[in-house]
Amino acid sequence: MTAGSRTGVRVQAAPPAPRAPADLLDGIARWGTMPTDAGDFRLRPVRLAPDLDLLAGWMNDPEVAAFWELDGPPATTEHHLRGQLEGDGRSVPCMGLLDGTPMSYWEIYRADLDPLARYYPARPHDTGVHLLLGPSRARGRGLGTMLLDAVAERILRVRPRCGRVVAEPDVRNLPSVRAFERAGFRIAAELDLPTKRAALMIRQRPPGRPAQAPPSLP
Repeated sequence: MTAGSRTGVRVQAAPPAPRAPADLLDGIARWGTMPTDAGDFRLRPVRLAPDLDLLAGWMNDPEVAAFWELDGPPATTEHHLRGQLEGDGRSVPCMGLLDGTPMSYWEIYRADLDPLARYYPARPHDTGVHLLLGPSRARGRGLGTMLLDAVAERILRVRPRCGRVVAEPDVRNLPSVRAFERAGFRIAAELDLPTKRAALMIRQRPPGRPAQAPPSLP
């Protein structure tokens, strides 16, 4: 296809810009700040340029590598992130910022559109959560529970069609399983997934609690 300029010269039209992934999670960037006892928390979609080195460092922590299996050079982490950033919007990798400081990595995903849905009776708009607490000093003192509770509450608040938040931690990762339990998730089943035996954990929307649209958030 060609297009004419105002001078009448025929020029080749620029190729269309790549389409951004569809927003299937109701605008995580607009979910707003979540007050917690530890400080103000928010999620920000990952940006490779500023975030990759930090995330790759976290992935090479032995405690993290044992379950995420993304240790190695930064290219390993980059490949994992690009699969989501350049995907169709069903999974969004995010940095978790506490009082403005990046301290956790999250994947918020449409569990009903994920391969996970082959292994459990998924419902439309089920929303899944993966969490990694980056600095070792952030682990083992209840911070994961606090943040999981805040994020699950925010998901159910801003996603009107989502009735459940789900997670599938490795059954061997007892600190993670307990953190989800303390954040209001219950173990619904154990699943034999291709890479692990997982605890299917579900937090339901409380009866009678309506969702609120993201623009109304603080």
